[in-house]
Amino acid sequence: LRESRPFRVLSHLVGHESPGSLHHLLMEEGWINSLASGTGISTSDFCLANVAITLTPKGMRHRDQVLAKTWQWFALIKDAVMNDPHGVIEGYHDELKRITEISFKYREMGDPTDFCSAAAERLFDYDPVEKILLGSAEVGEYDVEVARAFLERLTPQNSLVVITGPELGDEEIETSDVSARDAPWQEEVRYGAKYRQIRVTDEQREQWNHPSEIDPRLRLPGLNEFIPKDLSLRCDDPEHETDSNVDYREELPDLLIDTPKLRMWHKMDRTFRVPKTSIRLQLTSPNIYRSPRTITLNRIFQKVLSDDLNSYVYDASVAGCNYRVSCTPSAYGISVSGYSEKLPHLLDVVTSRIGGLIDEMKEGDDAHPALAGIFQKAKENLLRQTKNYVFDSPYEMGSYNLRMLCETPVWHVDDYVGEMEGPDAEEEPLTMKECAEVAEQCLFGRSKAVSLCIGNIDEKGSQEVSKVIGNHFLKKRPLIDDETPRFRSLRMPNRSEAAQIFGSSTDTSEVPLVYEAVAHSDSEENNSVELMMQTESSTELGFEGLAIQELVGSMAYNSAFNQLRTKEQLGYIVSAFVKKMSGGGNAFCVLVQSSNTLPPELEERCLRWVEQFRKEMEEMPDERFAMEAAAVKANLLEKDIKLAEEISSVWGEILSTVPHSEHFKNPVFDRVEKFADVLTLNLDDSKDDDGVVEDTRVFKSAAELKKRVLEFYDEYFMSPEGRRAVSSRVYNRKAKDLFDQNIGKPGVISSYDDARMLKQHFPSNPTAPYW
Repeated sequence: LRESRPFRVLSHLVGHESPGSLHHLLMEEGWINSLASGTGISTSDFCLANVAITLTPKGMRHRDQVLAKTWQWFALIKDAVMNDPHGVIEGYHDELKRITEISFKYREMGDPTDFCSAAAERLFDYDPVEKILLGSAEVGEYDVEVARAFLERLTPQNSLVVITGPELGDEEIETSDVSARDAPWQEEVRYGAKYRQIRVTDEQREQWNHPSEIDPRLRLPGLNEFIPKDLSLRCDDPEHETDSNVDYREELPDLLIDTPKLRMWHKMDRTFRVPKTSIRLQLTSPNIYRSPRTITLNRIFQKVLSDDLNSYVYDASVAGCNYRVSCTPSAYGISVSGYSEKLPHLLDVVTSRIGGLIDEMKEGDDAHPALAGIFQKAKENLLRQTKNYVFDSPYEMGSYNLRMLCETPVWHVDDYVGEMEGPDAEEEPLTMKECAEVAEQCLFGRSKAVSLCIGNIDEKGSQEVSKVIGNHFLKKRPLIDDETPRFRSLRMPNRSEAAQIFGSSTDTSEVPLVYEAVAHSDSEENNSVELMMQTESSTELGFEGLAIQELVGSMAYNSAFNQLRTKEQLGYIVSAFVKKMSGGGNAFCVLVQSSNTLPPELEERCLRWVEQFRKEMEEMPDERFAMEAAAVKANLLEKDIKLAEEISSVWGEILSTVPHSEHFKNPVFDRVEKFADVLTLNLDDSKDDDGVVEDTRVFKSAAELKKRVLEFYDEYFMSPEGRRAVSSRVYNRKAKDLFDQNIGKPGVISSYDDARMLKQHFPSNPTAPYW
């Protein structure tokens, strides 16, 4: 059983998402949001095979059919095992074995702590000990007798069916045949959860175990065409010389294509030596965030596309090739990654299907009723997720309110809800056709694109990728500079500026502006405060100011945690950190969530800690400052240990240029090194490659660095008159009376309508890049 592992094939088939699978059928009907399978409880002498299905409201009403289709799917799998001993099931086993072998051979470095923990567990299961490195990667040959014995136990008689949902308590809508409605409600003794249970009738068990018919839409999947065969490395090709003494992580990507429509960078991996590639594409469009309606429609399209693509490229994900299509306020992002051989094909499948799906959606509900059901489910899911924002923890709600106040343009979550439900939404509903038209305009209309091909791919392969991109996108003329969507951060008022807005009554306040809200849930016991003190924009701070700000944030966290949580016991969530905002804004924040202290008192404690931390830094010896600076620098300069980390850093630098004008279009791939140079205090660290010392240090000593840090801290955080401070308070429901008392007070805003009005007084920060 351990060697042949029949449960792997079973789990693979039950959770399969290709056309003809159980997952695909249930999704097409609009009955489920997700389906997963695997082993549940596992002990030395038994385990539970587990199938977890997340139902939509429609699926909950049709759960009898969901259960019936699930047992029909089991029957199909059993039939293949019992009547075809060396057929398709053995093929599934062999391809899973091959995928496991490839994955193990080309596994990249991971977290050593996770490895040690997993290896310690495997010590109980593997003998000889050397096999703990292989673990579950070692799979034996297919054994049909073991598979048959395993599947013979997968019967309704051996099963537990657990159904959970808030609507189960409503007896009037309880119409399912498979229901415990005739049993009394009981209460679990430890957690107080309500439940009821019955035994499934013999008739129902027989019907599940031997279904009279199997839905003709169900069929077992074909074998996986995405499993790679060519695992050779391009860096080993004769035309590419690789020097083992060179650290190729220092090599910068080449700008392969530079046109008004597309800028593509390329870097062939010579460091990590795995047959994997990543292709990234970003299509920037000003139409995505044009209104709450357009961003809502694009997010719905992203969900529909995700559901639709899963059935097309599920095999690719099983074989180690992954894709992602994301929608942000300024752009669509498309990424494919995995084993190099199959990646261009995967990119072509994904990009082709995007256009095909848009064409089908434009034909309307009557032409594609199944697709209309997927659209409706996606809209319902997005509405539910958006409305659930109010149930976020208080500190998350407070952080969201600060973003709404400090950034522009932004749409509030209520704007999104208003597009999906309510009188206006009923009068002008979101339709599948409109969704397709909006997505088409954003994906295939005027845009500008940046792309990266990195990993086991040469220039010729990257050129082929550019042709795929050009064949599907970039048919219209590119955006001009002023059409590029840009987001800005707003400058919060200091005390005198707040007095001009609210009146002289704010002249003595330590925090000129307070944004208050109340938690939505009656059961929420926590209050929270996030005290934000703005510095300057990244443009104004430059490398030196940003490095000092980073150093302050690094030192502050432990101090705040020790004082506000450990000593004062204000709450479990305590943090001090640097906040980055859209458009280059920067701030230093202190956050506390507490169940025993109200927001005004939390704010007062945070202010007192800000003063205390100033004294702590003043009393620190110079050597401590040098150690802290060295730690921040070491963290910045930490080498990438796997290809995915290098991809993330390179792609991040490329994306940072997109909002800026053509004057700043070239990424500064050594930006982090320049950043770290500011914190270099040791003269020996200033040597060039030839060992010659060139003193380029910004600070000649730790004492000089300490002096500059204290000056920075005093300028932005210590002066009640000059600091640009905002407090975001969130009260629990029990403290709503205190919230109500503050409504209308000078310097206090209590809704986004107040914030929207107030933002008209605030100037924006400059957005030019600091590099």
